[in-house]
Amino acid sequence: MYKRFKNMLPPVVSGLLVLLTACSTQHNTAQSRWWHAFNTRYNVYYNASQAYIDGCLEKENGNQDNYTDLLPLYYIGNKGSLQLGSGQFDKAIEKCRKAIQLHSIKRHPVWNKQRRKTARDTEWLNRREYNPFLWKAWLLMGRSQFQKGDLEEAVSTFSHMSRLYATQPAIHQKAQAWLAKCHVELGERYNAEDVIRNMQRDSILWQAQKEWDYTLTDYFLHIKDYARAAAHLGRVIAREQRHRQKAREWFLMGQLQSRLNRPQEAYKAYARVIALNPPYELEFNARIAMTEVMADGQQRQTIAKLHRMAASDKNRDYLEQVFYAIGNIHLGQKDTLRAIRAYEEGGRKAQKNSWSKGVLLQRLGDLYWSRQRFGDARRCYTEAIGMLDKSRQGYQQMTERSVILDELVPFTDQIALQDSLLLLATLPEDQRNEAIDRTIAALKRKEKAERAAAEGTETVSAAGGNAAANRPTGDRRTNQPTFPQAQDKQNTWYFYNPMAVNAGKETFRRIWGNRQNTDDWQRKNKTVVGSTDLTDASTPAANDTLAAPTAPEKPKAEDTRAESDPHKREYYLAQIPLTEAQQAESHRLLADALFHSGVIFKDKLDEFTLSRQALERLEREFPQFEQMDEACYHLYLLHARMSQMALADSYIERLKQHFKDSKWTAVLTDPYFKENAVMGQQLEDSLYGATYDAFKAGQYATVNANRAVSDKRFPMGANRDKFLFIGGLSRLNDGDTHACLADMQQLVADHPTSRLSELAGMIVNGVKAGRTPHGGPLHMDQLWQRRAAVMSDSDSIASVQLSADTQGEYLYILVYSPDSLNENQLLFEMARYNFTNYLVRNFELGIVPLEGGHRMEVGGFLNYEEALLYARQLAQQQPLKGLVAKAHSLIISRANLELIGRQFSYADYQAFYDEHFAPIKLTRNDLLNQPAELIYKDGKPTTTVPQTDKKTGKAKPKQKTVDLNDEYYDLEGF
Repeated sequence: MYKRFKNMLPPVVSGLLVLLTACSTQHNTAQSRWWHAFNTRYNVYYNASQAYIDGCLEKENGNQDNYTDLLPLYYIGNKGSLQLGSGQFDKAIEKCRKAIQLHSIKRHPVWNKQRRKTARDTEWLNRREYNPFLWKAWLLMGRSQFQKGDLEEAVSTFSHMSRLYATQPAIHQKAQAWLAKCHVELGERYNAEDVIRNMQRDSILWQAQKEWDYTLTDYFLHIKDYARAAAHLGRVIAREQRHRQKAREWFLMGQLQSRLNRPQEAYKAYARVIALNPPYELEFNARIAMTEVMADGQQRQTIAKLHRMAASDKNRDYLEQVFYAIGNIHLGQKDTLRAIRAYEEGGRKAQKNSWSKGVLLQRLGDLYWSRQRFGDARRCYTEAIGMLDKSRQGYQQMTERSVILDELVPFTDQIALQDSLLLLATLPEDQRNEAIDRTIAALKRKEKAERAAAEGTETVSAAGGNAAANRPTGDRRTNQPTFPQAQDKQNTWYFYNPMAVNAGKETFRRIWGNRQNTDDWQRKNKTVVGSTDLTDASTPAANDTLAAPTAPEKPKAEDTRAESDPHKREYYLAQIPLTEAQQAESHRLLADALFHSGVIFKDKLDEFTLSRQALERLEREFPQFEQMDEACYHLYLLHARMSQMALADSYIERLKQHFKDSKWTAVLTDPYFKENAVMGQQLEDSLYGATYDAFKAGQYATVNANRAVSDKRFPMGANRDKFLFIGGLSRLNDGDTHACLADMQQLVADHPTSRLSELAGMIVNGVKAGRTPHGGPLHMDQLWQRRAAVMSDSDSIASVQLSADTQGEYLYILVYSPDSLNENQLLFEMARYNFTNYLVRNFELGIVPLEGGHRMEVGGFLNYEEALLYARQLAQQQPLKGLVAKAHSLIISRANLELIGRQFSYADYQAFYDEHFAPIKLTRNDLLNQPAELIYKDGKPTTTVPQTDKKTGKAKPKQKTVDLNDEYYDLEGF
């Protein structure tokens, strides 16, 4: 037996070797195709498909839908779910790439030339891939990239797959369906429509119908064509096999039918959701949605049903959604007051700061805004901003309103407070005490209710297990502001996290109170000049410090306890202005709040009626208000915008009579007032440009004349700080030091946030420290000639010399004054030019501030010739010609640049460059198209031994190996 086996072993081994050789990807035979398809399917592809399924399940289980908005068809439509399952999808992508690399058959099969070709044979011979199973690996790789959120990679994969299988219609149409889907999710509507339009020219094969139903549903959802989306979604649901996914799709169907005003169909769709026994959160939201589409006339029964749901312990974590639905029903009946009460109760009983509570607060804030209850609107918006995603509809409007309310509400609250305190001050003592006692009683009731709620929460938490058994989800947090939890796995910067920002705002408000959003709020003097000579134009807000409001001398302990206890009368009596001094201060605060609220109503809210009420009350009750001239100016603008020109002109007359020297009188009586209102910004910009050019040219008479025009015509222009600075320097050149210092002090006082304010403050501080200012031109020529004074002697310069070496790191630099050009535009144009013209090189771009100017550096050149070629190509770019012409450009080595400003000036190097570098000519024009460095896998280039043909003895032609980095498999750029 052993002898027999020994004799059979060599032929078996030889046969296996022949079989394996025949199954190489370099051979296209029936055996090789079967072998590679078998290996692809049951080895690499199987592992990839299992990883893909695990990733999809992880994304499905971790996804959190916002049921108040239209659900996305795919989970990647939720930003919070984008990264879920990414590890498994990476594994699937890697396996698919391995399958393509190992088992792709590109060689065409050997054809018997004696046999006549049919149409089927022609299609077969024109294929670009002959592994009959590999298309599934391509499809799975693209689907994994799609589910991972790498949509650009998925577009490349499906684009390449569409061309690779262009001769096989079923596979081609599947790839096209996924390609269109990627464009839809990327928001590239034009590209998606192009793919869909091309596909609709032919009939869709049954093998690709499922993919196209999903794609068209997603497309019509994104373009808000809900009728056609519902039609295709019905076919998607019919093909769906997983109950959980089908329940979610039925919920989406209910939302579409509701938006199409088909309440009966929507109700049936939500009933289908419940019938499929989905997760409790989805079932609960389906029941809530059913109440919103119930027939008219059943509102009372619906509200009663919702109250029963609120009483159920297993719905405790969803109370805000229940009361949101109740409020919506009341709002549909135009009962706004009950709707507000329902929303407030939902916000108060919410157990966590979730998207549902954010939606409720946004709706409540909108109601308060429409009813002009701005303090309540601000409270709702401030809290809602931290709970909602920035892409939500209405989020931008809410944030804009919140910013305005942050500025307005402190003044409206001040008006309400001072009115109440002044009213209490006029009441008899017994009535005043009764009002205080009612306030104390209300406070005690509120605290008692809060204690009862807290005790109830602790009882439920202690009970623990029984309640948890009936409550599928929820984390039993109390209704307190919280910081973002660890499970929020969003790879975003801290300040891009709305929850973190909101928590920070709440913490700041608890510590420092409600403060205006201003820079340097902790500083009393916000300028760089520490002087008492400057006019103190600070407001109470500017005088704020880290300390608490100024308090009187410390009273006795028992008095302190009573006045700090809100349960005592003394606490409220201490705030009521009973003395003349206290009433005067109260009137001052009231007048200031009326003025600022009136201006905000006019300028930022277009609430002309409210603005008129505030400003006219200010005019009527506080005629001696210190800013009455500005109030008249705003009343003129208000009545002019309301087309009440007779009333508007009356305020000009009042300004002439009572405020002859006011700057606001000068503005309104200026004969160019209307022209300035329309063209003032452009005219002032042109005037400043001419003034700056005259200043550089040393034409100080022109500078002073233009400064006088600015003083008279543009006293509040956008370039006013620049006119003051240049005017002051020109006066310094004329020897008028006192006038120069006066201009600098005015600049610091009137424009503390200006970029020039710091420089002006340094000049003022230097004079006060005993230094003597000197006049003279201040422009780029001075910077061009500058070098360190200690190195100006010839011996020091001789010790270090500039290098004429053309090898090594070189830079292309631009030296300019920031005021002479638009620096941001220059940076953008340079970056765009580098990115779009040099694909294999990565040039570094940076800006270095200098004393008196800026220097832009473009680095990454390996030698002088590369930098010279770059400079010449840059000079031909039309968008950059005008910008570069306003700067000094140089090509300089890194070593030489380190000497500039120390031993040598830019002018010194320019002379050195003209002598040593200018004569050098370019030897090649393709230097910048070559990579800076070639990187090999093992650190060194590979060498191959040429193979020879045994019959001819000649070297065989090189065979191209299957490599995903090969151009054939390049997925980028398709």
